Amino acid sequence: MKKNVLFLFVAVFLAAGCSAEKKDVEQKGNIGTGLAKEKLPVTSDVVKVAEKTKKKADPLVTFVELGSVNCVPCRMMQKVVTEVETDYKDNVKIIFYDVWTKEGKPFGAKYGISVIPTQVFLDKDGKEFYRHEGYLPKEDIDALLKKNGIEKVIN
Repeated sequence: MKKNVLFLFVAVFLAAGCSAEKKDVEQKGNIGTGLAKEKLPVTSDVVKVAEKTKKKADPLVTFVELGSVNCVPCRMMQKVVTEVETDYKDNVKIIFYDVWTKEGKPFGAKYGISVIPTQVFLDKDGKEFYRHEGYLPKEDIDALLKKNGIEKVIN
């Protein structure tokens, strides 16, 4: 009985606070392949990537990742965000807000998010052109950026 109650509590908590459901808000279609099945450690790589991008000038796209370092799907996104930063270099500015912290909470309200992780893509003028809720695979980001004329930077 205790195991059932504990399982129910954990399931409700994960579903409410850290939805991994994939949901395209502005664009609907067959974008996405699902969740990665690997465990990722809690790291500050995304924060480091965001700090690095502050120095970059004139990005073509700003990729805003709203999540938390304490959310499982959000931690899965850390690897994706790091790969995007590596592949697109100065073409894509990456910003991460941990919305479960005092400092990051206002950005959750600013972007009107309802679940984490949420990805928001802004054009060079700061206008939102795409939004996604849940885990977003790297392949989907590549397709989205390519569709909008943003190419990977070859070393």
